[in-house]
Amino acid sequence: MKLTPRRRIGLAIGWLLLLGLLSAWVGQRMQVSGDLRKFMPDARTPAQKLLLDELGEGPGARLLLLALSGAAPERLAAQSRQLHAALAADPQFELVANGGQAGLEAFPERLLPYRYLIDDLPADAFDAGHLGDELQARLQDLASPAGALVEPLLPSDPTLQVLRVAEALQPANAPQRIDEVWFDHTGTQALLLVQTHAAGFDPGAQQQAVDTINGIFERIAAGSGSRLETSGPGAFSVKIGNRTAREAGTIGSIDTIGMILLLWLAYRSWKMPILGFLPLASAGLAGLAAVALTFDGVHGITIAFGFTLIGVVQDYPIHFFSHQRPGRSPWDNVRALWPTLGTGVVATCIAYLTFLFSGVEGLKQLSVFTITALATAALATRYLLPALVDPATRDFADSAWLARLWRHTRRLPRPRRSLAVLAAAALVVLAWAPGPFWQNDLGKLTPVDGADLLRHAQLSRELGTPDVRYVVAVHGGDAQAALQASERLRPALDRLVADGALERYDMAARYLPSAALQRQRQQRLPDAATLRGALAAAVAATPFRDDAFEPFVADVQRARDAPPLLPRDLRGTPLATVVGGLLLQGGGQATALVSLSGLHDVAAVATAARLHGAELLDLKHASESLVADYRGRVLAALAVAMLLLAATVWVALRSPRRVLRVLLPMLLATLVVLATLRGAGIELNLFHLIGLILAAGLGLDYGLFFEHAGDSLADQLRTFHGLLVCSVMTLLVFSLLGLSSIPVLRAIGGTVALGVVCNFVLALLIAREPWQEAATDAGA
Repeated sequence: MKLTPRRRIGLAIGWLLLLGLLSAWVGQRMQVSGDLRKFMPDARTPAQKLLLDELGEGPGARLLLLALSGAAPERLAAQSRQLHAALAADPQFELVANGGQAGLEAFPERLLPYRYLIDDLPADAFDAGHLGDELQARLQDLASPAGALVEPLLPSDPTLQVLRVAEALQPANAPQRIDEVWFDHTGTQALLLVQTHAAGFDPGAQQQAVDTINGIFERIAAGSGSRLETSGPGAFSVKIGNRTAREAGTIGSIDTIGMILLLWLAYRSWKMPILGFLPLASAGLAGLAAVALTFDGVHGITIAFGFTLIGVVQDYPIHFFSHQRPGRSPWDNVRALWPTLGTGVVATCIAYLTFLFSGVEGLKQLSVFTITALATAALATRYLLPALVDPATRDFADSAWLARLWRHTRRLPRPRRSLAVLAAAALVVLAWAPGPFWQNDLGKLTPVDGADLLRHAQLSRELGTPDVRYVVAVHGGDAQAALQASERLRPALDRLVADGALERYDMAARYLPSAALQRQRQQRLPDAATLRGALAAAVAATPFRDDAFEPFVADVQRARDAPPLLPRDLRGTPLATVVGGLLLQGGGQATALVSLSGLHDVAAVATAARLHGAELLDLKHASESLVADYRGRVLAALAVAMLLLAATVWVALRSPRRVLRVLLPMLLATLVVLATLRGAGIELNLFHLIGLILAAGLGLDYGLFFEHAGDSLADQLRTFHGLLVCSVMTLLVFSLLGLSSIPVLRAIGGTVALGVVCNFVLALLIAREPWQEAATDAGA
């Protein structure tokens, strides 16, 4: 089918319009998710389940630590109060704390009667003698500068129980307070703790929250010289996202320019970069559309890794372009290439098909995206691209420089025994390389600067945030059972603190006693007549009137008759956030968490927890086991993929010798890349595996096309040209990624770049047919 130039232009415009419409539809339909749990296997242990919950919506993932510095303490304290007021009024933030809520604000008015149930009162709290001592203390308070604060409280709370409870409900290791706000131990930095409504895995919402904080602070601190530091998971994700965007923009710009120049130099036509772009763009949009139709949302990692993995599709039009020659129509050309090209596409799709059975939603999305994209690019190259290509005016088989380069490769030895030596050497390196083989520590993969991590650790210590590695979990059938179980654990934890095994702990029961304990405390409250009698005896020795404390009697009676305070009653108060982070409910059960600070004897705490039916969870070990489980599933999928890939190549070639020539370079290259990485002291992680998958797909492509060229010199030269362009383009893209400061990008880029070199060299040495001088170009 031959089209006129006008029709070719019309087809190209129609193709671009179709891509534009598909892009608009995908943009409206696609919901991008950042929930890392979609790329994690199902939790198999309580620690893994807790880790996944905390990664997603746990309070720790939503905390931002703020430090104000650079001005006098009184100025910083005033700015802290202004920042607190502005952020507390913003619906983006669930909790804003700066130490200024030690008074009544920390205990809402509607909960005031419960002040006698939350705190464990002494046995003589309502005796005439104790009440008399309290009233004498209030007389002294009234005569002091604090009199203005105390006077409004006296009628309903002569013992100032509300202030005691509010103080007791402050964090277990709160920082020092200067001018009623938190400061670090040096008194030079005002500290705030902010918790966002948005989940920690929502980078867009975290960016908006950080921007809001910065904007408000700039208005408050204008001209004062004070500075704001923001730390925490959300702040890190914003910083990493901005840095990733900058690097991706730089790398993408260089890649784009390099690819355009390379395609222009290779084919000496301004059309080729545009034509080569069409199958790649079609592949990406088709993959996104398939995922959007199949799943509720598209994960950001699916998009990033998907476009990385389908990088092989840029090779499809390049092979087609390099095999163009005068006298042969583009349709005949692509038809002759299709068996080889199709075999590579089918084999690669089968490899990614195994991810559908991994049990991990993120990998399923990646599978659907990649398979759809590869198939779309191949079909576009086969059935659309030839209609846009002008008849060839040159044959790369006639290139003098290419012929000279190919003659040099002819002198390279045909390896046989040396391949066994190479494989043995690689295996020795893999077996004897020092250090762990696999990298399970997620902390070593973080792109967060070391200085930022140290600063975050310092601020965490100043604010008294608990140890993030260990936590005690107390399970119950419901929230009340979990609270009661944690209350039974408290004496053992108090002994551990006294013995020095633990510095501090915190639990939900500290802020919200179980209903059963509240009822016990209600029974110890006096009735109205008894309390009035004790008050009368206490008031007799003071200038107070006999009826001055009737509101106090009424409050005690309300506490005596009130229904127990439950978690749902705390909504809209600062206590809701604290209790919500330490009391997890869902799935027909509840878990009360005990956060730990200054854990010095892990074994002692684990033993105490076990004796009381609780469990000490090691979240670091949980993260490592989760990574190992994930890697195990990926490796199992890859093992199945390799078998299916080999079967596909066998069906296509039907010759053990030809199959071996195609698969052996890829297998050896994978082994050499692994040995090189391990020999360099690099511990392998999931991203190296992804790089190996992509490199293996490229290696299969190289092997198939070298084998397809046969012993015809002309076909060998055209194949050599196409593979040179493909490999140089791929090497450019992934070498730049390998120079990235982002560990994930660096791992993928370095692995693929090394794999490209190894696969190309080994395919050239093993898969190509010997050059026969008398061979003729049957297709010329």
